Amino acid sequence: MGSVRIGTCSWTDKTMVAAWYPPAVRTSEQRLRYYAARFDTVEADSPFYGIPRPSVAQAWAERTPPGFAFHVKAFGLLTRHSVEEERLSPELRELVTHVDVRGRVRDASPELLDAAFEEFRAFLEPLGSAGKMGGVLLQFPPWVTATDRAHAHENLAYIEYAAAALAPHRVLVEFRHPSWLTGRQHAQTMRFLADRGLSYVSVDAPQFADASTMPPVTAATSDWAYVRMHGRNRETYFARTGSAADRFDYLYTSEELAEWAPRVRDLAQQTNVTWVMFNNCKHDYAPRNARELASMLHVEPYGGSGAAGGQLDLGV
Repeated sequence: MGSVRIGTCSWTDKTMVAAWYPPAVRTSEQRLRYYAARFDTVEADSPFYGIPRPSVAQAWAERTPPGFAFHVKAFGLLTRHSVEEERLSPELRELVTHVDVRGRVRDASPELLDAAFEEFRAFLEPLGSAGKMGGVLLQFPPWVTATDRAHAHENLAYIEYAAAALAPHRVLVEFRHPSWLTGRQHAQTMRFLADRGLSYVSVDAPQFADASTMPPVTAATSDWAYVRMHGRNRETYFARTGSAADRFDYLYTSEELAEWAPRVRDLAQQTNVTWVMFNNCKHDYAPRNARELASMLHVEPYGGSGAAGGQLDLGV
């Protein structure tokens, strides 16, 4: 029976800072220490927008207790998103061959991609050396599809390249187009990931009549399972909002969390570790829901002990 570890996808969102941290917890160092005294894992999503310096990861490692785990969302350029040129380091900017009218880099050259992966690995190195590196989240945009054989082949080849470029780090793959789970492609997708030891990222997200979002399918394709809880706010999920937290402005009810309890138990039976990360980081929603699900599953969410996470009680 594997362990279950539960956390949030941010510890620094402005609304979360205002709603969850005590007034005396004011600095970035104090906030991370406060968070790590209450949860033993977190997802760092800020590197999606720009690759930080390794000193940032070093500080994260120093401010958290033994056994704490950081999952890191890959820089957008590495997952076929366009990125603002100004977000690139000076070294990467020298390799840019084209910038669109909005100042964004699209369709990066192989040379730029290779260099970006190298820079991203250098950023992760302090976390790996400290034994606090979880997985790298590759969240692909909705236009990375498997709508036909050609698209599926091309995109799977890219995922294979990205996983190799990130080695030896574990890779977590999140799709955002339902074609990856449609018909025969479903089994092919899972087999591709399992054959390479890549973790399929299960998601909870708003569902629409046109099936435009990923369904809440769970799967264990490696010895780690990974779940991201995006909330179910249908009005904001596709909206252009001021911040990511605005898109995921949703507080799960107890009944909605209870839907996931048996799914998490099932994943834990198939894996060594199941990670459940709450991305509804508006106000105090994510830590509140994380604590509630942990209570349902009889999982201890607190960090600081060096433990690898709570053991699930199947009698719950």
